[in-house]
Order: sequence, then structure tokens, then C-alpha cells
Amino acid sequence: MDNKLIKSFIAGIIGTTVMSFIMYVAPMMGIPKMNPPAMLAGMMGMPITVGWLMHFVIGIIFAAFYVFLFAPKIKIKSKLLKGAAFGFIVFLFAQIAMAMMGALIGGIPEPEGAMIGVVLGGILGHVVFGIFVALSVKS
Repeated sequence: MDNKLIKSFIAGIIGTTVMSFIMYVAPMMGIPKMNPPAMLAGMMGMPITVGWLMHFVIGIIFAAFYVFLFAPKIKIKSKLLKGAAFGFIVFLFAQIAMAMMGALIGGIPEPEGAMIGVVLGGILGHVVFGIFVALSVKS
């Protein structure tokens, strides 16, 4: 198996795990509750276990994009900044993907709390994801 595939898998698991922890503690910091696995499962009428599986698979896929495409092309020396930039791009992509999925299936679940808090929490979670993916990938 290609070493880059292994790096992608491990980085995706680490990044998604840390992001999931941020989702869990976010309400304790005043950020609205976020639960992408529940949103994914609910949109498809599937059990929450399927939502969690999808959440981690998506994280691994994004980590592969980082390893194969983003990291080699983007000339930011700091892994922290490179990961943060990648995480923000992932956040933007996630918003577009959720809107497209919502259009296809007739809507997405309403987020809990003020929209600005949801957006800022989403950015925070994805930036943390990107940072941990970048730090997990050994160059």
C-alpha cells in the first residue's frame, strides 16, 4: 500500500477525531451544538452509526486531498498555517456540499442556535481538522 494512502488514512482519523471532540465541547464554550454525523444520517434517513461512519470516511477523503494535492502545491512553510488554510477550504466545500445535498433531497436540518455562532463554530471545527491533518502528516 502506498505510504501516502496510509498517511491520508491516519491523518483523516486523527483530524476527524479532534474535530468531533471540538463538536462535543463547543456548547460548553458558548458555541451552538453541531452534529454533522446526525445531519448526514438524518438527511438520508439512516441510523446515527451510518452518519458517524460517513463523517470519518469524508475526513479520510479530505485528508487524502491534503496529502496528494494541497500540501505538495501550496507553498506555505508553516504546517499550522497550511493546515488552517486547508481547513477553511474544507469548511467552504462542506457548506457547498450540504447545500447541494439539501437541494437534492428537499432541505437540510435547521442548525441549533444563532447562525453566526453556527458558522463560526463550523469554521473553528474545520480549521482544527485541517491543522491536525497537517500536523499528523509526516513530511
